[in-house]
Amino acid sequence: MRPVLALHGGAGLSGKTPLGPYRAGLLRALRAGWDVLDAGGTSLDAVSAAVVALEDDPLFNAGRGAVYNAERKHELDASIMDGASRRAGAVAAVSRIRNPVLAARAVMEHSPHVMLAGKGAERFARQHKLNFEQPAYFHTASRLAALRKNLEGHHGTVGAVARDARGNLAAATSTGGFTGKLAGRVGDSPIIGAGTWADNATCAVSGTGHGELFMRTALAHDVAARVRYRGESLARAAAGALAAIARLGGDGGLVAVDRRGNIAMPFNSEAMLRGCIGRDGKPRLWRA
Repeated sequence: MRPVLALHGGAGLSGKTPLGPYRAGLLRALRAGWDVLDAGGTSLDAVSAAVVALEDDPLFNAGRGAVYNAERKHELDASIMDGASRRAGAVAAVSRIRNPVLAARAVMEHSPHVMLAGKGAERFARQHKLNFEQPAYFHTASRLAALRKNLEGHHGTVGAVARDARGNLAAATSTGGFTGKLAGRVGDSPIIGAGTWADNATCAVSGTGHGELFMRTALAHDVAARVRYRGESLARAAAGALAAIARLGGDGGLVAVDRRGNIAMPFNSEAMLRGCIGRDGKPRLWRA
């Protein structure tokens, strides 16, 4: 069984934004995840590696490149889910953890909980020897300029989905939220079933878009439910779930992979950074 990997770097760009500045980061993340899969590793390890690479890149709104909230601070959210066991973990409103997706995985693997938030999540991450950074690490001049100009982008999120050689699915999502959000706001990215979902019986999904609406429609789970209960193809299920967002006046996108290795990457925003390595092993990137 050939492994597959898909990822997104956010759906909040203008349709005129060139792919060029983001190409190296997207390829680096694809390669990080694919190297795991190609060596026979798990889908869970692959999505972790891909999202860590995006969190470490200041061009993407997650980890190091996170946007500022209304109080000129960073609050980061992330989640991860294992399709084989349906175990899941998430962290919300953390400020100093270098790679929130690894903290989410630690919650899944080393606690009886699904989500930890704020200082409690950071304390837990320290206990499990995760890397922390000073606030200056997360500073980027372009993000600060966006806050000063009161630019509100709702779609800056990164995520990855994968199927490994054993047929197991996994998904992970990480974000800094949107520019100028209220302190303490938590979006869809750490909410299992909204921004992230994985189940071997159906599909793995990671979303990027208008988080409040993704929560109100349980977007990621909606894709899986359409596959399971309506027998829809992955492409039709993903499009249908996004249509529900559009009916509420929102937009965004998602990446998904099903148990057969089919990939879907629809969006209804102006653009969405995305890429995949399918069953042929060749990396491909898109913006529009």
